[in-house]
Amino acid sequence: MLLPRRSPSLRARLALIATGTAAILLIPLAIVVHVLVRDAVADRIWDRSLDAATHVAAQIRDGRLSNPIPPENGIDLIEVTGPDGRIVAESAAARPLPRLSPLRTAPGREITQTTACSPAGRDCLYVTVLRVSPGPGSDLVYAGRAAPPILDAPFTLPALLLAALLLTTLAGWTAYKATGRALRPVEAIRSELAEITDRNPGGRVPEPPGDDEFSRLAQAANDALSRLDMSIQRQRQFAADASHELLTPIAGIRAQLESARLHPEDTDEAVCAALRDTERLEAIVADLLLLARIPTVPETAREEVDLSHLVVCEVERRRERLPTHLHNTPGVVVRGLRRHLARVVANLLDNAERHALTLVCVRVERTEDAAVLYVRNDGRPIPEADRERIFERFYRTDAARSRARGGTGLGLAIAREVVEAHGGSIRVEDVTDGEPGVRFVITLPLAPAEPAAACGDTQS
Repeated sequence: MLLPRRSPSLRARLALIATGTAAILLIPLAIVVHVLVRDAVADRIWDRSLDAATHVAAQIRDGRLSNPIPPENGIDLIEVTGPDGRIVAESAAARPLPRLSPLRTAPGREITQTTACSPAGRDCLYVTVLRVSPGPGSDLVYAGRAAPPILDAPFTLPALLLAALLLTTLAGWTAYKATGRALRPVEAIRSELAEITDRNPGGRVPEPPGDDEFSRLAQAANDALSRLDMSIQRQRQFAADASHELLTPIAGIRAQLESARLHPEDTDEAVCAALRDTERLEAIVADLLLLARIPTVPETAREEVDLSHLVVCEVERRRERLPTHLHNTPGVVVRGLRRHLARVVANLLDNAERHALTLVCVRVERTEDAAVLYVRNDGRPIPEADRERIFERFYRTDAARSRARGGTGLGLAIAREVVEAHGGSIRVEDVTDGEPGVRFVITLPLAPAEPAAACGDTQS
């Protein structure tokens, strides 16, 4: 069985990339530098040898040629031959050597430059041959010098390649060290994240100073950890609250059943009380299931809903416990799940009737790009500290009174989940115009308008 290969770390990959890039750049650069240097040095020698040969030719034409010929600007190998090839004069350095070159310039050509090497390819001489006069019986001036070590040494190119390899290795090592230093905050973040578990969700990663990518990564990680910690705390609190809320009717059912067994004459009353607790237990479980299903509703399940008509239907089908004043704007259409939106309206009406003293007011309006639903009651104002907490699951400002009047503690939580799932918002505010009270405000985006029909599509 083939085991999957472990991919190298980012640090190693960056070091390999730096090494490869340096090798691709430095090795060809070493070869190019070697070629350019050789050409530049050879061109310089030939230029100087040409100057020296020209100077000697001028001396010949003026009859001032001396023997031995003194070196000219570093050109120490100078030789003058007659038309028959006999050496007329030469420099001191050229005397121990054989003929500098058997080369003779071609007819009609005054200058020839060449390289003369030993049979083994070493000890090369760079020579310029200059014809003193245009005729075929002209003297020839040979001027040159031995190749300098940079051109004659056989290890010049390997030395440059070795230097390129050493620089490549240095580039890779430097990239490895620099990357390790740069990634040190990431390793610290990774180590701290590895220590965070469900038993210790409050940990935070260290934030490097500055405002670079790693600092922003640490800040984003801490923000995510804060949200995760808050979510875990909410889940734990929700589990505790749900357990308590579920145990209460279960304990009531058990107590009623035990009472019926001990006192058979009270069986009917005990069964009725157990049924009430069963209904409450069923309502809590149904609300919990609804809360779990709200985020999973697909977009394709939504439809256009006339919010005005839905509110009218919900208000008309309710039993008249308190007077309800309805101010409705027809034709306010939103896109959503009808039964969920109906549940939101029902929950808000239940909450308003539960806390109102004498009156409930409902109003539907349409703004430029949103549908707005107001549900108002004339009950006691909600303290500022509780205006966000009332949307939490199982939160009650008056737990005993709420349970006595049949609430599950999930109505407003369901309303907020549904509204936010539809892209809207819900808030509570005090009423400042007229009689005091509390007003819940729901804002939902309007459904996209249908494109206008073309003139050819209308029927008379």
